[in-house]
Amino acid sequence: MDKRIRDQRIERLMKMTQKKNKSSISFKIALWDYTIKSVIMFKKFLDVIASLILIILLSPLFVITAILIYLEDPGPVFYIAPRVGKDGKHFGFIKFRSMVMNADKIKDQLLDQNESKAGVIFKMKRDPRVTKTGRFIRRFSIDELPQLFNVLKGDMSLVGPRPPLPREVAEYTLLDRKRLHVMPGITCLWQVKGRSDIPFDEQVELDMQYIKSSSFWKDIKILLMTIPAVISGKGAY
Repeated sequence: MDKRIRDQRIERLMKMTQKKNKSSISFKIALWDYTIKSVIMFKKFLDVIASLILIILLSPLFVITAILIYLEDPGPVFYIAPRVGKDGKHFGFIKFRSMVMNADKIKDQLLDQNESKAGVIFKMKRDPRVTKTGRFIRRFSIDELPQLFNVLKGDMSLVGPRPPLPREVAEYTLLDRKRLHVMPGITCLWQVKGRSDIPFDEQVELDMQYIKSSSFWKDIKILLMTIPAVISGKGAY
């Protein structure tokens, strides 16, 4: 066979092989992208359905809690604060009000008593701003239940890193900011492992652990672990 013809055939075969490899790689990328998007959509669907059902079932508790809050300290029963969500998006974070009406102004006077070792977040076990009703609903995480409306709205998920305050994000390192790559949640790994008793650095580490290995079944496991964590009240203040 003429060498020139042979070389041409070899060249054609190589091009065909490269084309097949490119097609195979493109297919795998498209399949992976579809899988990821499907998982995200499935999680969103479950979040909406679950939050709607829980809001309906827990509505009597919502009413009782609202009455108790108002009777002890008249004023709005909900506390809405700006929080940072996925990709840095700000949203109104809803909680039952567990503190006195002027709590934000008093906080500036308590900053030197912050018990959080990292200093990024503010925590006090005996915070004088918390009302009697507030201590009870905090212990059993009842104050967090209105966040189901955030989930229903699409700002949060049932499971994910807790959404931080804007001033906390301002102090984040590049590693800390990776927590903002996913949808924030009502409960997370460090919430079921000790809540506020866990130092900030360990909270970040657990959040990163969740992000790297998140799955539908892991979310279910965390949700189930949340029940005994809430009942025990460990780390809630």
